[in-house]
Amino acid sequence: MRWLLPCRRRRTRFSPEGRPAYAVHGKTFVWHRSQRPDAIDAATGERLDDVLVFHVADLDEKEILLADGRGVYFTTPHFKGYRAVLVQIPQLALLDCEELRDLVAEAWLSQAPKRVAKAWLAEHG
Repeated sequence: MRWLLPCRRRRTRFSPEGRPAYAVHGKTFVWHRSQRPDAIDAATGERLDDVLVFHVADLDEKEILLADGRGVYFTTPHFKGYRAVLVQIPQLALLDCEELRDLVAEAWLSQAPKRVAKAWLAEHG
């Protein structure tokens, strides 16, 4: 994941279970979610253990991603009204490198301070 991150102004933290969370200036923008009762594998009934959470710019962006016909993105009642989408790690294979890079960059931009985001955008477009 590190090669996808927009710049050096980020920090990796780990949960007690060893799950990574990436933050910019203290704000988390992508994290590996722990098993929760609201994310269940439909086939087995087991709690999903392979879910990444990506911040998005706003709820409109969230709805656009959720409408993607490939079924990459999902949400749960816990995230209703929250600016984030969930992705099972194996579903990342449905995204090409540019889409994945954009997803991570947009998550980073949604949490970065405005001046930092503006400077990054000016340099990288």
